[in-house]
Amino acid sequence: MDLSVVDLSPVPNGGTATDAYANTVAAAQQAERLGYSRFWVAEHHGMGDRLAGTTPEVLLGHLAAETAEIRLGSGAVLLNHYSPFKVAEQFGALDGLAPGRIDAGLGRANGSPAVDRALGTDRHVQNPDEDHAEKIEAVVNHLCDDYPPEHAYSDVEIPRSDAAPPAPWVLGSSPSSATIAGELGLPFCFAAFIRPQFATHAFEAYREAFQPSRLAGGIDEPDGMVAVNAVAAESDAEAARLRAVAEASYKRMERGVVGTTPTVEEAIDELGAVPEPTPATLDDEWPRAISGSPETLAGLLEQLSDRVGVDEVMIQHVVADHDDAMRSHELLAEGVGLTPR
Repeated sequence: MDLSVVDLSPVPNGGTATDAYANTVAAAQQAERLGYSRFWVAEHHGMGDRLAGTTPEVLLGHLAAETAEIRLGSGAVLLNHYSPFKVAEQFGALDGLAPGRIDAGLGRANGSPAVDRALGTDRHVQNPDEDHAEKIEAVVNHLCDDYPPEHAYSDVEIPRSDAAPPAPWVLGSSPSSATIAGELGLPFCFAAFIRPQFATHAFEAYREAFQPSRLAGGIDEPDGMVAVNAVAAESDAEAARLRAVAEASYKRMERGVVGTTPTVEEAIDELGAVPEPTPATLDDEWPRAISGSPETLAGLLEQLSDRVGVDEVMIQHVVADHDDAMRSHELLAEGVGLTPR
């Protein structure tokens, strides 16, 4: 199994975006040393006091200078907010900074009405799926310089290296995004930490819709990855204690409460008890978050990846303490048996 990381650049309690970005750089460098395949950064808007990951195209440029081998990408650029050409220019520039190791993770999401107005985003697109598919295709055509000679954009160039162009990925948390990825013949990553109940259905929809791509940046066979909220510790009990932060955060969101990430103690107090350790054998229901010792968690990830037929898992977590998060990544790499660089 291959492992990757998606990082949200959380602002530490009492800290600033400067601290968040320093932690993200440290996490990327650690992931590279430990043998993780990719390190992606997220895009969230209007919550800069809590999540500093607002502009992956900027942060990735810095990470390119601070790493040497690991693939870097967006998890995801929210394409509904932007011009496909501008997104392609950004990733072309990143390719120039880190030749042959850039992933263009393309997704969509609306923020609050105020955030969408500030971004100039139309929340009432007549056919959202068709619009999203057209934007993805446009980004790929620009990245691969694949517009036909008669097209108006055929002479529009973006910056690039002489290595392979950025690899496009369709990211989503619904079967509709999976279908778009399949119809375009592009790799698909499902965010199981957002809508875990749709994970199996989404990959079924992806494979059912898949067609060998007519795009220069496409693929001939389905290729998928599942993103899972997971935290490791020395024991199953300690890992369950750390998982309390994710469990409490999800319950806050269900109540419409958006705030700073709780500490472990605050999370346990809100939940009323330490969560039970994740069972070593999962039932049919997809968990929103899992935890365990290195051995337990490796087995859990193997079960989930087998369930949807993928060979790569991307780790997302909600952990208040940066040192706990780094230790979790280290233990998980040991449990899975990654080869250090």
